Amino acid sequence: MWENIKDFASTFFVTGDPLIYGADVSIVLSMIAIVFVLTKYKKWVWLWREWLTTVDHKRIGIMYLIASLLMLFRGGVDALLMRLQLAFPNVEFLHSDHYNAIFTTHGTIMILFMAMPMMFALFNMVVPLQLGARDVAYPFLNALSFWLFMLGAMLFNLSFVIGGSPDAGWLSYPPLSQNEFSPGPGQNFYIWGIQISGIGSLATGINFIVTILKMRAPGMKLSKMPLFSWSVLSSCIMIIFAFPILTVTLALLFLDRFAGAHFFTMDGGGNPMMYLNLIWMWGHPEVYIVVVPAFGIFSEIVATFSRKKIFGYKSMVWAMMIIAVVSFFTWAHHFFTMGTSASVISFFAISTMVVGIPTGVKVFNWLFTMYRGRISFKQPMLWTIAFIPCFVIGGATGVMLAVAPADYQYHNSYFLVAHFHQVLIGGVVFGYLAGIYYWWPKLFGFKLDEKLGKWGFWFWNIGFYVCFMPQYALGFMGMTRRYYTYGWDRGWADMNLVSTVGAFMMGIGFIFQVWQIAYSIKNGERDTTGDPWNGRTLEWSIPSPAPFYNFAVVPQVKEMDDWWATKEAKANGTYKEQPAKLEPIHMPKNSGIPFIMANFWFLVGFGFTFGWVWMAVIGFIGVFACMWARSFQYDTDYYVPVEEVRRTEASLGRVV
Repeated sequence: MWENIKDFASTFFVTGDPLIYGADVSIVLSMIAIVFVLTKYKKWVWLWREWLTTVDHKRIGIMYLIASLLMLFRGGVDALLMRLQLAFPNVEFLHSDHYNAIFTTHGTIMILFMAMPMMFALFNMVVPLQLGARDVAYPFLNALSFWLFMLGAMLFNLSFVIGGSPDAGWLSYPPLSQNEFSPGPGQNFYIWGIQISGIGSLATGINFIVTILKMRAPGMKLSKMPLFSWSVLSSCIMIIFAFPILTVTLALLFLDRFAGAHFFTMDGGGNPMMYLNLIWMWGHPEVYIVVVPAFGIFSEIVATFSRKKIFGYKSMVWAMMIIAVVSFFTWAHHFFTMGTSASVISFFAISTMVVGIPTGVKVFNWLFTMYRGRISFKQPMLWTIAFIPCFVIGGATGVMLAVAPADYQYHNSYFLVAHFHQVLIGGVVFGYLAGIYYWWPKLFGFKLDEKLGKWGFWFWNIGFYVCFMPQYALGFMGMTRRYYTYGWDRGWADMNLVSTVGAFMMGIGFIFQVWQIAYSIKNGERDTTGDPWNGRTLEWSIPSPAPFYNFAVVPQVKEMDDWWATKEAKANGTYKEQPAKLEPIHMPKNSGIPFIMANFWFLVGFGFTFGWVWMAVIGFIGVFACMWARSFQYDTDYYVPVEEVRRTEASLGRVV
């Protein structure tokens, strides 16, 4: 009996690596600390009522934000481990299998479990407030989307200590991801972690499209909608077309592994190239899914901190919608070197270059908005200005990669690694950090400390260029990605050492930001105005933090940048105050079903990961039971009485 338990534990848990043991200890200590604090301060009921069962879009946004920052830490540590391994030639800090696992989890986590939830955090925290809405269109579905993402991310991250991590690359090309070369559960963790969270992402896309199209405040035509909301609409349209492709692709890969199908093997008529086409039909739009909302953020920030209306509003809207279409016609540039006809290569080379045109339009719009503006260099604006040269370099190197003959030289080299990070860090991370700094007071009621923030900003930015500029040179010098070690005779040592120093500088920048948040919770400047940046859109017209019902009275929109127009009218003495008429506010009730259902989905994924069909069946039964229970749940909403609205507004310093 004991021997059987020992045998099971030796294969079930990941063993034999001091780094893993360190992680095990950290996880156990963290869990004990969390349980201790919740028990000591009697917060279990509070946790259930206020967070685990919430359907409030703002709280869901905060939970997305916390999850994304944790994933940024995990993915960042992976990156630092890789850079330590490559800092000098012939280093044996990580063995080859561990290195393969780390670059796989780093890429997957940063794209799907860091960038996506940080984006959804901003969707949830900002869009309903910008539209003058009291919540999203489907609050229950919104909560379910978050918990599906969260449990999918937990399932994926569990592979670090149980069963073993996936190690076939962040896109898991077959045949490397098939049973023959990846026989353990690691690849199944990859499939089911992404599959479960992907369902949540698809539901979020549907939810925000309906919210934007159906829940805008009276008078807010699409032509008057803020640019961030336009960017969210563009991103969500891409989500609903791209994520079903990912779902089907991973399902087929799982059938190959679980049921012995041959969709992506050469046996039985399958073809691995079909996988490459499918995964990149999702994968390339995915880059635009995460970067287009950053364009919307920059547009809001540039206008606010330049004290000017955005230049070329219509061209900005058209540019974002054109990107949403053209991004689906560029995927084959990822494998020019696989060999295909000249006409196919020409089509995808040209379409890749074409997508750079609407992107360039926006850069000029931001520059023209700043021209002769009264620019103030607060933290959101600093990140915005830092983004522009960074993204322009990333875009220019992207056009270089689109030149098919030249791509034969760049392909799979560190030039590609540098370009990819230039776009995704310079575009997505800088953009989302700018957005977090910008809307932080609206969510939490205080600003983040400027001084600590600037330390973090400069470490991030200088570290970024120190890290990635040498990698362009390494690519030209012939270093291909996914090398876990190299010899002194290659001549790559100096550049790799410099790159590693830059990576650690970025890590220091992140530490400053964590310090900044912790410091600002106690000492941050409180926002008593609701409008700390002298903003332009509706979210700045309500108190900070926003009350749970958002707007005591639904606003009537007359102009683009309606809040700015209202302030100007008040300053000019032309504003006519309309008496506010309070009415009971219709709100959704909290529900525990999304949390419970997502846990059953976790059970499904965990069961299939280890081939325990009985567990997956129990999970499916639980999922259907939750759906059944929800179908017959009629008491799902309530009305906030007028008196409660009046009391809440008075407590926030507003008289209505």
